[in-house]
Amino acid sequence: MRIAIAGTGAFGEKHLEGLANIDGVSVTALTSRRIEQAQAVAAKFGVPHVTATLDEALARDDVDAVILCTPTQLHAQQAIACMDAGKHVQIEIPLADSLSDAEAVLAKAEATGLTCMVGHTRRFNPSHQWIHRRIAAGELAIQQMDVQTYFFRRQNMNAKGEARSWTDHLLWHHAAHTVDLFAWQAGPIVKANAVAGPLHPELGIAMDMSIQLQSESGAICTLSLSFNNDGPLGTFFRYIGDTGTYIARYDDLVTGREEPVDVSQVAVSMNGIELQDREFIAAIREGRAPLSSVADVLPCYRVLHQLEGQL
Repeated sequence: MRIAIAGTGAFGEKHLEGLANIDGVSVTALTSRRIEQAQAVAAKFGVPHVTATLDEALARDDVDAVILCTPTQLHAQQAIACMDAGKHVQIEIPLADSLSDAEAVLAKAEATGLTCMVGHTRRFNPSHQWIHRRIAAGELAIQQMDVQTYFFRRQNMNAKGEARSWTDHLLWHHAAHTVDLFAWQAGPIVKANAVAGPLHPELGIAMDMSIQLQSESGAICTLSLSFNNDGPLGTFFRYIGDTGTYIARYDDLVTGREEPVDVSQVAVSMNGIELQDREFIAAIREGRAPLSSVADVLPCYRVLHQLEGQL
């Protein structure tokens, strides 16, 4: 399996690290608008080709599939271009920043029959997979999820603290993780409400947001998001269930009393991004829909569209 990665920022490198652990996979091309950065990343990971545009990568005959780690606003257009070129595609979260664009990607995936997957990483983190298996076995029912997604980003910075050329978004990006995860763990969402704080005077986005969700099972989710938080950063998920309380921090899991839960045997890796990439490759090889296919995650984007209407 020969992969091209579009975008060589923080998540481009995370995917390169994950793919390096998968047998029979090679990254044959990197593409980035910042060609010097791409060349440095290519040298670090031993990637033979660097291109300035996605079109150049799509024209190569040594590319079977593409992973898009590009600005949100480009995702839908680029995903459709990949499938038009006959390439399977994985789109880093979010799929798009509008429901119409998300639906256009789904339509193209259905028309081509190619593997089209969205990087909803929480479905792959061992911590959340451990919870999901208990739910599927009837050993746990979610009553409430309490989630905090906190950053200190008053300027356009990525996860590595480098300047971004595009503006991130609490609703269409960061809330997408939790909206999709809650539905995956507790069932389809039937109620959704949101309020947002003041807009940033330069970035033009809300820097704080509060979202309430309810699933058809009756379970509820309270999600708080902030780019103003000057403290511990990241996303913290508290699962309150009928038989236990658990706190997930990315790939790690503890009980409500901070007792560690061993999730090392959940999958072949403790790296959620690597597990995500393994699913993408396996789905292509096996000719099946991947977990977090564009069809599977589209309900999340319908909820985000509804919430945007309230804001």
